[in-house]
Amino acid sequence: MSHRPIIDAGPGLNFFSINKERLLFTVLGPLSMPETVHREILGKACSDRRFASARTVLNKLPSRLLEILPDDTTPQLSAVVHRLTGRYLPERRQAPRDLGELMVIAHAVVAAEAGADVIVLIDDGAGQRSAAGEIERLLRLRGAGRTAGTLRLAGTVAVLQRAARTRLVADRGEMRELYQRLRGLDEGLPPIDHTNLLSAEFWSDC
Repeated sequence: MSHRPIIDAGPGLNFFSINKERLLFTVLGPLSMPETVHREILGKACSDRRFASARTVLNKLPSRLLEILPDDTTPQLSAVVHRLTGRYLPERRQAPRDLGELMVIAHAVVAAEAGADVIVLIDDGAGQRSAAGEIERLLRLRGAGRTAGTLRLAGTVAVLQRAARTRLVADRGEMRELYQRLRGLDEGLPPIDHTNLLSAEFWSDC
């Protein structure tokens, strides 16, 4: 069974802040985000005017497009958090740094362990490494005969690759301009020349 992709604050801020939510939903369909991520995006939108549009976008999105996942302590969520951090969820909440991406991974793992196939959208390097470790763990579980779904990792660049492939971005010039806007908000994104977003793989006839 499939599960809505679960998005972290980084990609959410990137696309919502430049009002490219339609591109994001066209590529991935309806999304979900943990309550913690929702609060992080709203907080950033209030504290830094570069991200102000993200608040407007979040406030207008209906639940059919964006589901907010409750971060209430459950045995399943707490077990994943403890395995990843050595602390149970109530204690880990006291340290807000990187809590949003942790909850993205925890929700995704709980869903995958129940048999769902889940995509997580995370740009942060540490979060990606943590998600990659869980992908490997789920593979081992299935290899041992356990019933488990799958976890797939994506991020801002992967969304843009899909947008290029499906011509949601018209040409190299539009892609370059779009990426410059995104990278102006997120210095963690690599330079566009370090990606394949301008390559002939997508623009052979442009």
